[in-house]
Amino acid sequence: MVPRGGGGPARRRPGVPVRVAVPVAVVAPAPDDGLELLTTGVEVGVADDRRVTEPGPTILALIPAHDEAPRIGAVVRAAAAHLPVLVVDDGSRDGTAEAAEAAGAMVLRQQPNQGKGAALRAGFARAIAEGALAVVTLDGDGQHDPAELPRFVAAERERPGELIVGRRDFARMPLVRRLSNTAGTIVLSTAVGHWIPDNQSGYRLVGRRLMAEMLGSREDGFAFEVEMIAVSLREGWPIRWVPISTIYGEERSHIRPLHHLREFIGVSRRARKIVRGGGR
Repeated sequence: MVPRGGGGPARRRPGVPVRVAVPVAVVAPAPDDGLELLTTGVEVGVADDRRVTEPGPTILALIPAHDEAPRIGAVVRAAAAHLPVLVVDDGSRDGTAEAAEAAGAMVLRQQPNQGKGAALRAGFARAIAEGALAVVTLDGDGQHDPAELPRFVAAERERPGELIVGRRDFARMPLVRRLSNTAGTIVLSTAVGHWIPDNQSGYRLVGRRLMAEMLGSREDGFAFEVEMIAVSLREGWPIRWVPISTIYGEERSHIRPLHHLREFIGVSRRARKIVRGGGR
């Protein structure tokens, strides 16, 4: 279990790097973790006057991205109109990190490609170190509309919480995705004993306590986002949903429904174990 809490930014002399007081698990990654911060003079777990302010950003937009160079700049610029932006480049080879940085984002580079869960963990660690109370995660491919970021912020301001999930309209999805998401909703809701209307939406607000808990996750893929739900249920933290746009391009889905369903049943069983206090 990762210790909860984490104090505010330390007092410092201008221009002198300081180590931020954060939970024990939030430390600079070991050399073989493959994580690099693309901001000169700043290391993971270390802050300087160019990036950390007192008391620090309350909410960050966190964007995990892999090979999204053609799209990431527009997403960053749109998100930055509402919140400071942190991009975690997950092993891209197409200049995603450079495009995001040019658009104004703070960027972490993760090598090699480790999956969305690993990218989110790295972003959570950095956000906690920056003093953020929450992040709003969204995808870098344009599937989530940055103009809807204020919905999450308003919901958190109205009633602070650890998890606020963007709920999509399944009826507006392509058929294969609609069937997959509907089946996933039924399977997970049955497994954990709570109605979970959208468990795979990556557009969500994640509070500081939940971020700290998720640093101990071993999941690297889509199961990471399911685990967030399971941990919230175990801890008794209310989960809320806000409506978001359902956006899909012309790309062909690579989902294999039966394979995905079998895999998701396993994920749901692990989620049930977490909810019942059985650990990860």
